Amino acid sequence: MLPDMRGILFLVVGPSGAGKDSLLHTAQRHFQNTAALVFPKRFITRPSEANSGDDMAGGRESHIAVSMAQFSEMQQNGAFAFCWRAHGLFYGIPRNIEDDLASGRHVLVNVSRAILDDLRQRYANICILSIRVSPSVLYQRLLARGRETEADIQKRLARASTFTCAGDNVIEIDNSRDLEVAAKHFIRTIEKQIALD
Repeated sequence: MLPDMRGILFLVVGPSGAGKDSLLHTAQRHFQNTAALVFPKRFITRPSEANSGDDMAGGRESHIAVSMAQFSEMQQNGAFAFCWRAHGLFYGIPRNIEDDLASGRHVLVNVSRAILDDLRQRYANICILSIRVSPSVLYQRLLARGRETEADIQKRLARASTFTCAGDNVIEIDNSRDLEVAAKHFIRTIEKQIALD
C-alpha cells in the first residue's frame, strides 16, 4: 500500500448509463475554484470526439485520446497510476494523481468496478461513490441514446442488475430522478468527506 497519501481518492463507479460523467461534470463546475480537488482526464484508446456513452444529457466525456500503440508505450513507461480494459477499450489514469494525493489534494475519477479490489490494496484513503439507477430509468436512458439494439440494451440491463459494490468506504448515490437531485447529494457527499479528512 502506498504511504503518505493524505488526500482522498474518490472512485466513481456504476453501470453504463447511470450518469457518472454527468455527475462528475456538475461537481467539477461546482468545485472549479477549489484547488484541493482534482479531476484528472482519463487516457482512452478511442477518438476524442466519441461520445462517452454515460452522460445523461448526451454530452461527451473530456478525455485524452491515444492510439493502442501510444497507450502501450505509456503503460510500459509508467505513465499511469493504474489502468484497465473495458468494452474493448483501454483506460489509464495519469501517474501524477499520486503526487496530488501525497500533497493532500483529493482526486475524483470514474473507474471500472473490476479494479476496485486492486485499488483498495494500493491506496489507503479511498471513498467509493457508487451510482445507482432503477432498471426502468436505465432502460429509458439507454433507449434514448439510440446507439444500441434492443438486444444490446437488454444485455446492458442484465450486467447492471449484477452490479454490486459493498464495504465501509462505499457511499451510494441514487441517480434515478432528476440530475439536479443526484448532483446535490453527490456534491454534499464529497464536501462531507473532505471535511472529515
